[in-house]
Amino acid sequence: MTSAAALAPGADKRRSRAPPGLWLLSVIVVAGLLAPVYTAGLAFSDEEISSLHIALLHWISVPYLVVGAVAWWRRPESRLGPLMVAGGAAMGLSTLQFASSDLLFTIGAAFDLVPAAIFLHLYLAFPDGRLRSDFERVVVSTAYVAAVGLQVAKMALGSLGTQNLLVVSTNLEAARAVEQAQLLILSTMLVLGVGVLALRRRHEGRPRRRAVSLLVDSFALGLLMIAILFVVGAIDGLAVAFQPIQRITLAVIGITPLVFLIGLLDVRLARSAVAELMIELRANLPAADLRAALARALRDPSLTLAFWLPDFARYVDLDGRPAVVPAYDGRATTLIERDGLHVAALLHDPALDDERDLLEGVTAAAGIAMENARLHAELRARLAEIQGSRARVIAAGQRERQRLERNLHDGAQQRLIALSLELSRLETRLEDDPDARLRLDRAREEIALSLEELRDVARGIHPAVLSGHGLEVALESVAAGASLPVRLQVRLEGRLDEPLEVAAYYVVCESLVNVGKHAHATSATVEVARRNGDVFVEVIDDGIGGADTERGSGLRGLADRVEALGGRLRVWTPAGGGTRVRAEIPCD
Repeated sequence: MTSAAALAPGADKRRSRAPPGLWLLSVIVVAGLLAPVYTAGLAFSDEEISSLHIALLHWISVPYLVVGAVAWWRRPESRLGPLMVAGGAAMGLSTLQFASSDLLFTIGAAFDLVPAAIFLHLYLAFPDGRLRSDFERVVVSTAYVAAVGLQVAKMALGSLGTQNLLVVSTNLEAARAVEQAQLLILSTMLVLGVGVLALRRRHEGRPRRRAVSLLVDSFALGLLMIAILFVVGAIDGLAVAFQPIQRITLAVIGITPLVFLIGLLDVRLARSAVAELMIELRANLPAADLRAALARALRDPSLTLAFWLPDFARYVDLDGRPAVVPAYDGRATTLIERDGLHVAALLHDPALDDERDLLEGVTAAAGIAMENARLHAELRARLAEIQGSRARVIAAGQRERQRLERNLHDGAQQRLIALSLELSRLETRLEDDPDARLRLDRAREEIALSLEELRDVARGIHPAVLSGHGLEVALESVAAGASLPVRLQVRLEGRLDEPLEVAAYYVVCESLVNVGKHAHATSATVEVARRNGDVFVEVIDDGIGGADTERGSGLRGLADRVEALGGRLRVWTPAGGGTRVRAEIPCD
């Protein structure tokens, strides 16, 4: 998996290791098969040896050897192949316990429980062959010590009969105690291994690839069955149940390499999807469909794309929204370059890290489409930036309007009212001077007119009634003061967010002002409603139509206000047919 430090553009590529030669792998496999072939011959020649038991042991050893060699050759960077080969070889050596030779018997007995430790190591080290934490290393190391060290100690105390060449002194009770401790320690380590796999599943989620999911499930089941077998072997009273459980356990463990082989074949088949991908790309695949095409080619439905925008110094998705890379959800990251420039990052199932050829083939085939998608994402990001900038400008203007409205209300209006009251008190003192009283009356009328004009200005800047009582009350006030009859319909449940209410209010106000000035209309209809997650604001008049939607700054300003909220403003104005202004603004 690509580390977080390696995700910056220009990071070094992951180093690849040359696969071992076929002749070397062949020698290893043949050497590993010597013991199974020998014991298979024993099963045919000696009727006392259970052919079924030998077959179950070979059901494990042979597939692990062969599939492990294939994995080692196909994935030399991973230690998984060598571990599988070691597990198969150890299982094959353990079958030598059926030999009549004391030396071969002793070798087989020494390897009796080693496969369990190797399988634990193998399952926890999936998919790259490396253990992930100190706790896992302690668990696996303890299992090896119990499988090898306590086995030698048990044999040294005279366990396993007269063919045992490692006997130092015979103490069967002590040997049984060591065996019980050995089995219980191994079963504990195996159960801890199941717990580690369960925690990984909980933290990372179920593996996205079907073959990987089956493989991990077989890991957990195999470890659990071995643990149960060892617990049964450690308890004296359960000896009768040991053999059937042992056979079931061997059958389950042998499934793992077969599932692994299915995974390799699945990847092999997936490579044919590269050709299908190239056919799709030749048909000018839309940028929106690129992710789905790559997911099909790689057989990873969880796959996502993040595009690198140098001007923004960040990753974005196809819609231009910021994207986090790496995503801390258990996925791996592959960087994509084109003509030496970083283009995108592919977030995918970690199992694909072991198929670098497939990843590189798919990304190379999609190079041009990836660049086109990046340009598409960059355009979306710039549009989003412009829309956000416009929204911030309008919001700043709205805040300034509110400030001016408060200043007018709390400042100039209050001073004019105070001046009018002062003139009224002064008038009571000039009852004997008709001329002075006439002048005071005129002054108060001018003050009242100025106050009314100032209130109109304040309402135009920002209607206080809108903030205080909501959109419906504010529109009722507007309709009542309009220059022509207005039929108002407001169907809203509760208050809207303030930016939505302000936008809807100004759409109605500006439209009614235009109707009064230019439409020569006799009436107008205003409708405000919420439907399907949008607020609809519509103003219709019965005037002459033909409004100029291009030159008028009022409609353009309304469009900017509406579009800044992610909505749109449309105007229908046929000559002689009246004008219809409609705003649609998302409200969810």
